[in-house]
Amino acid sequence: MDLPTPTGPAAPDLRILESRVYRGGNIWSYDPSIHLVVDLGILEQYPTSALPGFTERLVELLPGLENHTCSTGVKGGFISRMQQGTWLGHVAEHIALQLQQEAGHDQRRGKTRMVKDRPGVYNIIYAYTNEEVGLAAGRLAVALVNDLVQAQEDFDFAEELERFLTRAERTAFGPSTGAILEEAVSRDIPFIRLNSGSLVQLGQGVHQQRIRATMTSKTGALAVDIASDKDMTTKLLASAGLPVPKQETVRSAEGAVAAARRIGFPVVLKPLDGNHGRGVCLNLMDDEAVREAFVIAEDQSRRGYVIVESFVTGRDYRCLIVGGKMQAIAERVPAHVVGDGTHTVRELVELTNADPRRGVGHEKVLTKIKVDAAAEELVREQGFTLDDVPPVDSMVKLALTGNMSTGGISIDRTFDAHPDNIEIAEEAARLIGLDVAGIDFIAPDIASPVREAGGAICEVNAAPGFRMHTHPTVGEPQYIAKPVVDLLFPPGAPSRVPIVAVTGTNGKTTTSRMIAHIMKGLGRQVGMTSTDGIVIDERLVVKSDASGPRSARMVLQNPRVDFAVMEVARGGILREGLGYDRNDVAVVTNVAPDHLGMRGIDTLEQLADVKAVVVEAVPRDGFAVLNADDPLVRRMRRRCSGSVVWFSLAEPGSKVRDLIDDHCRHGGRAVVLDRTDRGDMLVIRHGRRSMQLAWTHLLPATFGGTALFNVANAMAAAGAAFASGAGLHEIRQGLRTFTTSYYLSPGRMNQINVHNVDVIVDYCHNAPGMRVLGEFLERYASMKSGQSDLGKISRIGMVATAGDRREADMIELGAVAAEHFDVVVVREDERLRGRERGFTADLVAQGVRSRMGQPGVRCRQVEIVLGETDAVRHVMARANPGDIVVLTVDQHAAVMSELEAMTKQAQPGSHTKDSVGDPDMDPEAMMEQAKEAGDSAARDLEPSP
Repeated sequence: MDLPTPTGPAAPDLRILESRVYRGGNIWSYDPSIHLVVDLGILEQYPTSALPGFTERLVELLPGLENHTCSTGVKGGFISRMQQGTWLGHVAEHIALQLQQEAGHDQRRGKTRMVKDRPGVYNIIYAYTNEEVGLAAGRLAVALVNDLVQAQEDFDFAEELERFLTRAERTAFGPSTGAILEEAVSRDIPFIRLNSGSLVQLGQGVHQQRIRATMTSKTGALAVDIASDKDMTTKLLASAGLPVPKQETVRSAEGAVAAARRIGFPVVLKPLDGNHGRGVCLNLMDDEAVREAFVIAEDQSRRGYVIVESFVTGRDYRCLIVGGKMQAIAERVPAHVVGDGTHTVRELVELTNADPRRGVGHEKVLTKIKVDAAAEELVREQGFTLDDVPPVDSMVKLALTGNMSTGGISIDRTFDAHPDNIEIAEEAARLIGLDVAGIDFIAPDIASPVREAGGAICEVNAAPGFRMHTHPTVGEPQYIAKPVVDLLFPPGAPSRVPIVAVTGTNGKTTTSRMIAHIMKGLGRQVGMTSTDGIVIDERLVVKSDASGPRSARMVLQNPRVDFAVMEVARGGILREGLGYDRNDVAVVTNVAPDHLGMRGIDTLEQLADVKAVVVEAVPRDGFAVLNADDPLVRRMRRRCSGSVVWFSLAEPGSKVRDLIDDHCRHGGRAVVLDRTDRGDMLVIRHGRRSMQLAWTHLLPATFGGTALFNVANAMAAAGAAFASGAGLHEIRQGLRTFTTSYYLSPGRMNQINVHNVDVIVDYCHNAPGMRVLGEFLERYASMKSGQSDLGKISRIGMVATAGDRREADMIELGAVAAEHFDVVVVREDERLRGRERGFTADLVAQGVRSRMGQPGVRCRQVEIVLGETDAVRHVMARANPGDIVVLTVDQHAAVMSELEAMTKQAQPGSHTKDSVGDPDMDPEAMMEQAKEAGDSAARDLEPSP
């Protein structure tokens, strides 16, 4: 392309307009990603080739960019792109990835795309490991680009990079947790981080296990308490005849001196319940040294107790025991430097800390040596000062203990240990009761039996660190995370619960409920998310719109759930992606005009792309249950890695049925409708087999077969259940017992008789939904007219839509409603979503009036009553016995409570207020529930019919 070559921008103004974190599959990527919307401003006119020296300065600051292949597929590809000329949004993407690599997060995937019809505005998408670090990397990348174009006075990249790396270290998993998670991921075991620390859930639902660093769900609290009490530990080990040092527990300095005299010098003082070697004082030779050491040890003791024990000479070994078996042994060498005859002790420490393997805390495989007062005193005891030059090859210790956290190093000795010593360590772990234990030996040589050569177990540690074993300074690394994961998930043990994801414009809530009901009949503990809330084993535990990714994670964290049904709405996918990495079965009911004009989704094709994310999340052994009657859904088959299950209302001989017939001839699956003189039969087809499932008029949810949309929903549910392993009988039984009562399907086609007025309560909020609801009403009214002696039946509808729909969609809703109701009463939702009160209702009413008087249009009157409860009362006041009333509702609990109250008014023998009735249908209680739901501060997603 021809690139402009201006002299240079007046002032760089690259800025982030919007940032978003996708925590699962999304419209941009199969994996978690960061999404930045950036505006290049004036920099849109300046590709990298038009900025002299830009590429060279950037590579000097971040040389790792030379390894980026970009679209060329070879190292150096990105540098070539910059030299040829690329836009600075693309550069920011690569910088964000490289900054994460500098922090130890190996991420390489990203893309940059211009926002349609917005020149200079770009979507930047890149992978992340930790979302906080990923977002910080994006912000720093943008700041660096601006600084390289024109130096900013208040920006110092070195300082900013150090601050970024410090944040990354603070939020990152420690080396032990990281090792376990790497092993889990390699086995396809999912994990969820439960806090900002190292508490992590491995697996999903009923299969979950938890870890905190190297403490696991199987670690006993009593065993941890015993290991934390060093005095109790020593007594238990001694009672089993294991070698331990002599030991006493004291509370005062003088008590420590007395104990040291009884035990015999030299002695060791350490806190009773300390860790990481803090407060441990070794080789104390006299009373004064004991007194000074007591103050140090007491300061690190949580309960104020200090251990005095005999000083055992020898090397320091850590034996790691997992599940009662020795897995690794490391020799720990205290922090030290080795003289070279040239540099001082202080300079040698600086040279040692310059090792790229050393970092702050647990940031890297080794920790930097800290020179403090204790280290300086130890150097003096060895005959040196920090400014002395030690002789060549002389070792100068800077710490007494060999802990990695104080700058020590480790030498792998796993295969050098004597079998007797291994047996002693394993027995010690079993005695304490720890599943994962670190047994600390002091011995002349681990290769010789300690019972003969001397030595003892000086400590037993719960939650031992893995760093010394996974990244030894000398020797081969030991892959000790494997036995830990084996302990939690033995080979062949499941870690995932089956996930069925249901999406679509209309029908997804009812379909989800049907699937959950069928699987409940199989004895499964079903966790379900929907627009009404989170349901665990048919109990509503969270009441809000819960069709988003956060709710999905809540279900997967519940330890009772062994089967998950997730209603997935468009808004959640666009905002955060999916709440999980994959779903075993994806169901797409339909794609119709709704929510268009929101979050950049302006066409049906774009909306279909959003809903197709659940299809893309199907693995090779999974299934996508797709509506073959919808062309946009039909196209999604190309995005499915697994198998497709079609469902269709089409008749034999149609193009759709021909497609299904060909699919089944090749071994595929489908759910179809066979029409006969006796009625319509649901049929499951698998290859050449056809299995009759149920007559549609015998399924309660279909209103005698007249509600074709619920017939389609039942077919989708049957296909999903069949793909999930349910048998024909269980599916049939589930559909036959699923009703649209308020208890099983609140707010979806609930039917109630109020003084002989047939009332149907539904959630319909858009024109496509109103069209199929109207078609049902035509068939239902026709059937009812044939059964009634009341003469002409009037139809009254209460309709509304959400305020965030397009104005054209609001008008269309009213126009469709006019075709099917004699009287239309328009109301509004309580949440106006940015509209003025009355605006939405006026547009819907306008749509009704636009069709009144036209041929085939029933409506003769339209009224506006804004309040939902007021509108219900108004509609019911207009209805006569035998009429059909359809109420499309927002707060279904409040509406049902109002209708229930009406059924008790002015009837002979009606209950008084103090009568005992059904507590679940108590009007006052239902009103209170509705109020709680309406007052929810933040819904997971916008309501989506």
